[in-house]
Amino acid sequence: MSLTVDSARNIARVLTESLPYIQKFKGKTVVVKYGGNAMVDENLKQSFARDIVLMKIVGINPVIVHGGGPQIGTVLEKLNIKSDFVDGLRVTDSQTMDVVEMVLGGLVNKEIVNLLNRNQGRGVGISGKDGNLIRARKLKLLRKNDDTDDELIDIGQVGEVEHIDTAVLEAMAAGNFIPVIAPIGTDENGASYNINADAVAGEIADVLGAEKLIMLTNIAGVQDDQGNVLTGLSTRQVDELIKAKVINGGMLPKVQYALKAVKGGVTSAHIIDGRVEHAVLLEIFTDEGVGTLITKDGLNK
Repeated sequence: MSLTVDSARNIARVLTESLPYIQKFKGKTVVVKYGGNAMVDENLKQSFARDIVLMKIVGINPVIVHGGGPQIGTVLEKLNIKSDFVDGLRVTDSQTMDVVEMVLGGLVNKEIVNLLNRNQGRGVGISGKDGNLIRARKLKLLRKNDDTDDELIDIGQVGEVEHIDTAVLEAMAAGNFIPVIAPIGTDENGASYNINADAVAGEIADVLGAEKLIMLTNIAGVQDDQGNVLTGLSTRQVDELIKAKVINGGMLPKVQYALKAVKGGVTSAHIIDGRVEHAVLLEIFTDEGVGTLITKDGLNK
């Protein structure tokens, strides 16, 4: 079907608008945390894969870190393994950890790699255990009590990042591959740990000196009390919003990881609406974007 003149003009406008961003970000690293609806809706999965492949083609180096909580929950349910949560974190015993590794390092990771490769990308799946990418330590969850002493809660093999060794990522970049990382790490004794994917994405963006950290979510972005999406935020403004408890609930840890990355040297962090087709490209290559932008000084892209 031939394009109408209006359609052709619109395509030309979008391409022209994207040109300065392509020039600006060529050769830069962009770390993308992939999760939420974008991982389960077929149209969104395809648009995400095409976005990432196009980024690579125009000279940007994307690195993907993925989640998979719902998929883990589904497999645990099928295996009749009960899931308990403490402060939103899944209690992970050795049996649950086996499922986490199977789902994150296997099923989910390889599906993403397959999506990229079907769209002419060169995706390679790894977990944080490969090449000693992620050194982890056991997460110490401290629950504060008003009337008694604070309580240290054991939630099993849930970890946090202690160290990132970028050697394997640098080798993949040199080979023109797109890394797809499952957020699993090991400690000095070889024990495996399930780590929050937002935390892993933020730490990897930091050590790679990434231009951008992009986090896909199931909402439009960081919002104020009236539901308006906030963008062009400085780190100071984000600190104030957290202090005023405007940013709270499930969005709070995500924003804190983004904030830490920007304070650590990442040029900008983006919390975007993964329910929008081609959200990643719209955020990077258009003037308006589709979510919340955080930079050190609150400047535009």
